Amino acid sequence: MRCHKRICHVVIVCCLVGCGPPTEVTSRPAPAIARADRPAVEPQSVPPAPVQAPVQAPVQAPAASTPVPSRPAAPRDISFDDIKLDLKKGDPFSRDLLPTRVTGLETTPIRIRGYILPSFQQTGLTQFVLVRDNMECCFGPGALLHDCVVVRMKPGKTASFSIRPVAVTGTFRVEELRGPDGKHLAIYALDGEEVQ
Repeated sequence: MRCHKRICHVVIVCCLVGCGPPTEVTSRPAPAIARADRPAVEPQSVPPAPVQAPVQAPVQAPAASTPVPSRPAAPRDISFDDIKLDLKKGDPFSRDLLPTRVTGLETTPIRIRGYILPSFQQTGLTQFVLVRDNMECCFGPGALLHDCVVVRMKPGKTASFSIRPVAVTGTFRVEELRGPDGKHLAIYALDGEEVQ
């Protein structure tokens, strides 16, 4: 009975350590533990983990260039000769007298030289009359309508009176200004930007 248990023990140990079925039963006791250089259980071969392709960041389109704000058009230099009409003192005005060289200037940035018509205010002028010359008053009844321009400075802009000629920059408009009697005092206006 004792021998039978020993044979079973040898068979079980051999199956565990992978030595195969016993071919011969001897009286030598089988090793109780497996050899240190050999694992007790053969590891199962594990397939290598699949190699994942590196995740690439999405290619971004180049950023659209920021639109450059368009610069305002440079003012066109004109003189009172450029806005002269075929009128004599006292002649009535009508818009059909305006040549295309004048109507083509409407809403155009211009720079025109002349003299500031004197007034009681010397500084902080928000509105004034620019005249062709300072030899005679070109503003009022009987004056040549094309020899003056009513300048209204844009909000936040002002001018100072000077006895010297000045250059006024602004947007040109045809604008009829009439007196209490209904007669024209001026036909040109300028939205003033700068007075130098």
